[in-house]
Amino acid sequence: MAKRIAVLMGGRSAEREISLISGAAVADALIAGGNDVTLIDVGPGVAAELADCKPDVAFNALHGRFGEDGCIQGLLETMEIPYTHSGVLASALAMDKPTALTLFAEAGIRCPEGVVATWDDARKGGAMAPPYVVKPTNEGSSVGVILVTEDGAIDDLAGDDFPEKVLVERFIPGRELTVAVMGGSPMGVTEIKPAAGFYDYQAKYAEGGSVHVVPADLSDVVFEACMNTAAAAHDRLGCRGVSRADFRYDDSQDGATGVYLLEINTQPGMTRTSLVPEIAAANGMEFGALVDWMVEDAGCQR
Repeated sequence: MAKRIAVLMGGRSAEREISLISGAAVADALIAGGNDVTLIDVGPGVAAELADCKPDVAFNALHGRFGEDGCIQGLLETMEIPYTHSGVLASALAMDKPTALTLFAEAGIRCPEGVVATWDDARKGGAMAPPYVVKPTNEGSSVGVILVTEDGAIDDLAGDDFPEKVLVERFIPGRELTVAVMGGSPMGVTEIKPAAGFYDYQAKYAEGGSVHVVPADLSDVVFEACMNTAAAAHDRLGCRGVSRADFRYDDSQDGATGVYLLEINTQPGMTRTSLVPEIAAANGMEFGALVDWMVEDAGCQR
């Protein structure tokens, strides 16, 4: 049945450009399915725009802060508009990396050791012995992530490039893996092979920056460990709809002991070549069917 759908996209986060691409791809699929679609580039007037178009559902194609951290979800709850992806609490928990890691540890999920430190301590190497990774505590899509392999490696970077507090995590050598979760069930594992070096923002989005191997070439034990851990993490935070769990796999260790969860993404990319649509396609679900499922799954917390 056709619906009136508002696609929320753009916004003001560091991931604005990727969100615009996700939103356009989603809108094309929804229009092809016969829906009445309004595209909203989210700004201060978003509440008025939503009130004007009176959608049956809001498809949240925002990435990063405001769109992925519980803020837009709270607005949609207040306006009683069903929306895709996770609710207010799960979104806020997943976006605050230190809080999410604490909850994962309490559930027995293996994650890299990490500490919250000042940018100055991280820059000078006072938070942890290298190699380690420095990342903002509340950004997505590898925004601002730096790999430090030796003392003083980032000493010359300007402090203005980072917030006052950052998350410093032990670097896990090995392979980059990701798992799509749909309605609480894991769909498959992808290995991401950066063209050069570390899987940072450039490797994630630049043309030719990485190669995706779907499904990942893993032992059954490691494959199942990734799938089960992704589902457990999704459940632990109370996520809804589609999420994506990112992992590092140290293949020098025995079996599943080398699998480390990095984070949960509650608003994964939704271009036709993004990781979640790729995994869905490998399972026989075309992009339009995936988008339709997400719309049907939309809801509010009330």
